[in-house]
Amino acid sequence: MSSRPVSLWRQRDFRLLWGGSLVSEIGSSVTTIALPLAAVEVLRASTFQVAMLSAATSAAFLLVALPAGVLVDRAAKRPLMLASDLLRAVLLAAVPITAALGVLSLPILYADAVLTGVLTVVFDVAYQSFLPTLVGRDRLVEANSKFGLPSSLSNVIGPSLGGSLVAAVGAAQAVVVDAASYVVSVCTLAMMRTREPTKRTTPTRTTSSVRQDIAAGLSFVARHTLLRRVVACTASSNLFNSMRTAITVVFLVRVLHAAPGTIGLVYMLGSAGGVAGGFLAGPSARVLGSARALWLGKLALGWMVLAIPLARPGHGVFLVSFGAFVSSFSVVVFNVSSVSYRQAVCPPELLGRMNASIRWIIWGTMPLGAVLGGTLATAFGIRATLTVAVLGSWLSVLWIVASPLRGMRTIPVHSAYSPVADSQADSTA
Repeated sequence: MSSRPVSLWRQRDFRLLWGGSLVSEIGSSVTTIALPLAAVEVLRASTFQVAMLSAATSAAFLLVALPAGVLVDRAAKRPLMLASDLLRAVLLAAVPITAALGVLSLPILYADAVLTGVLTVVFDVAYQSFLPTLVGRDRLVEANSKFGLPSSLSNVIGPSLGGSLVAAVGAAQAVVVDAASYVVSVCTLAMMRTREPTKRTTPTRTTSSVRQDIAAGLSFVARHTLLRRVVACTASSNLFNSMRTAITVVFLVRVLHAAPGTIGLVYMLGSAGGVAGGFLAGPSARVLGSARALWLGKLALGWMVLAIPLARPGHGVFLVSFGAFVSSFSVVVFNVSSVSYRQAVCPPELLGRMNASIRWIIWGTMPLGAVLGGTLATAFGIRATLTVAVLGSWLSVLWIVASPLRGMRTIPVHSAYSPVADSQADSTA
């Protein structure tokens, strides 16, 4: 009889990493509500200025993702994660402090968003590269499915908590919860015992070798015939989703006239779709096959997100919740399959650069989407821009539907790599 593997829930270090992730994700979800509300209600920011705050948050993926991959591949990953969380706690604490001193301003919010984003890049690339060491490559789908839950659960708990805190103590002061959550994550990371494989010592690298390392990660992604289709789909979807998220709070406040508590409830209900997706991602991949799980949910459900621009004041505000529920459900199911695949197919020594290259591409479209969302909303109106954003995100799945993946049940791990770069590599990827 073959012995069943020990549940990941029984592994001490997995529980510590998962628990720290849950707490810090809840804190970040509070900030997702509190920061734009601080800009709108405290600083009276315009729609475009609020969109720029969203762009500043994700701009770091364009600026530092590629060198962050080189850093992660050369350094121990857990210390990088510890340092990133500690510095994020300090930066976020600056928001309520400057507000209490009466000197909070949009430039301070922009700077805080950019610097926090840089540290988030380092942490995320290190975490995704550390996970195969923690659980083994054969359990990545299970681990990523479980790690999808903290983000999804926090998106349910955080917005409601954030809305309540904003109503009780003010938008800027509510950000202190996020700072405290990173301190908790630092403690859980410090308690872990898993040791990474010892790295071989190498001579001092030159600037040119750093460029070569970055090029190696990008080349690995570009030469994967199937992987680059998945990357193109994700990048396109992120572009349009960022258009939507950059102006959603403004839509709720200034068009639907929702109070902070109602906004928190709307986000909480919408994020429950991610929780459902986290629970069903693993079973969906097993029943449908990993290839079908990538595209079927987005294709079948994406049009329903049109409920968001159809929302009206009063009870109609909860159409935003419905659309967000569908969106978060399909996104989580898609992400679990795509992240597990790329972790499994990549050699260990290239994981950091591969993850960073993909993050640079797929998250690099997010600040562009936020800028585009703010610009279009200013020129043509918020509701029209939301409609364009939803349709664009839904149709992004055509990158996969029009590829060989449509006819596959399971994504082939070993045959997905082509030694010769495809001359038809997607321009968006």
